[in-house]
Amino acid sequence: MKFLVWLLALFAAAAALTVASHNPGYVQIVYPPYRLEMTLTFFVLALLAGFAVVYMLVRVALAILRLPAYVRTFREESSRSKGRAAMMEALTAFFEGRYTEAERAAVRSMELGEKSGLNPIVAARAAHELREFEKRDAYLVDAENKQIGEATMRLMARTEFQLDQKQPQSALGSLKELDATGTRKNVGALTLELKAQQQARNWEAVLEVLAQLEKCRGIEMALAGQIRRQAWLERLRGQGEDSEGLRKLWKTVPNELRRDARIAEAAAQAFLKLHECDVAARLLAESLEAQWDSALVALYGDCHGSDVVSRIEQAERWLKQHADDAGLLLALGKLCLHQELWGKAQSYLEASVSLQPSRVAYSALGQLCEKTGKPEQAFNYYHQAMAVDSDV
Repeated sequence: MKFLVWLLALFAAAAALTVASHNPGYVQIVYPPYRLEMTLTFFVLALLAGFAVVYMLVRVALAILRLPAYVRTFREESSRSKGRAAMMEALTAFFEGRYTEAERAAVRSMELGEKSGLNPIVAARAAHELREFEKRDAYLVDAENKQIGEATMRLMARTEFQLDQKQPQSALGSLKELDATGTRKNVGALTLELKAQQQARNWEAVLEVLAQLEKCRGIEMALAGQIRRQAWLERLRGQGEDSEGLRKLWKTVPNELRRDARIAEAAAQAFLKLHECDVAARLLAESLEAQWDSALVALYGDCHGSDVVSRIEQAERWLKQHADDAGLLLALGKLCLHQELWGKAQSYLEASVSLQPSRVAYSALGQLCEKTGKPEQAFNYYHQAMAVDSDV
């Protein structure tokens, strides 16, 4: 099709040239005392040639006028290209662990005019890894007043730096600034907030952030279980002065954690400090029925309260199934000691130390001897208690 068009155009040009060559017309230009005559064909061709020459001269003049701007643009593009190359070099060096080279490349990129917010952030992270904190903070200042996305990078980096230096309150402040930018909290920000709340020992907030991370599948189930368990342990240990508050808190503990030995132990110890022996004994019994634990049953011996006899009977029922449990024998010995059942107390305590010598059991035997008028034996038991490493 193109060939046909060019062929038609060639024929048209040939026809026009033929007609023009036989054109009888002419052009006369008079400027007294001069007169110029020429054929019409020559005049048209001269006019077209003159137009072409003038057009070319105008284009050349415009090109000369635009040359400084072109050179300036070329230099800027060249500098920007070198800046981007330096930025890529900085990123590569950082992720390869070459922090000194990463910092230098990032600084060079900024000097070359690359305005990306990545450069000061990479330089700050590299300086942080090199423990050059003053330079790191200076780079973060350079990263301020950027676009929202770049501000987010700066705040995230600053939060990580503060957490690495064990400054949880400052880290939480940086995360509040992140909220103020209108940025929705992503998995990375939630993970940083979780770490900050853990360092600040805000255990209730830890549970709230953990729930958000689990909702968006931002944390492994096993790790989430460990953190949740630790948070509830710390909350129970910290609720040691308000009996009513402790009761309400215990009701909010998830059912699957109530049977956990360490959770039950922390709750029982908290109730015992508040002289809530009946509540402590009940929750210990429930946990032991669900899962037996020797250290937990030893704590059962501290639950005196109003009905020690029934607790002795309960412990003796457990003894039928766990006859060789040193913790259970220790608990029975302590309960019998409290009830002044001297013979049974001595039998259980001696059986306990024969299975597993412990400071608590020897101390209980010393108390028993003191109460029964045997000071020399009491002194020997206290001496043995001091020589034993185990507290149980």
